[in-house]
Amino acid sequence: MNEEKRLRVHHGMCFCFYEGKGYSEDFTDNMGKIINECSKNQNQFVILTSNADVVCKNCPGNKNDLCESIEKVKRYDNAVFKYCDLKDGQRIRYAQFISIVKEKIIDTGLRQTICGDCHWNKICSKK
Repeated sequence: MNEEKRLRVHHGMCFCFYEGKGYSEDFTDNMGKIINECSKNQNQFVILTSNADVVCKNCPGNKNDLCESIEKVKRYDNAVFKYCDLKDGQRIRYAQFISIVKEKIIDTGLRQTICGDCHWNKICSKK
């Protein structure tokens, strides 16, 4: 059984649109691996957070577990917590988490409102 993963809550949106592009090869390799592991074990529990997580670990903008764009990502996290009625520190099955993000944010068209100023918005907007 896989170990629980801490996931920054706004990464639930990123996971829905990820296509192998990222800040660096190290980052994309890590993110792809995490998405693959979670997809293979949908019943795995994840711990939702608004702090650095397993994805941030390999991001070049992560400096000592602090994001260089902290104000922006905190805004994303807070919006996802709010619109999905989730809580920081909440333990939830991966499949349920992704389902809630899709239902409450992606399917309702809120993604652009929440993270339209993201560097990777051009990828998500096409889908």
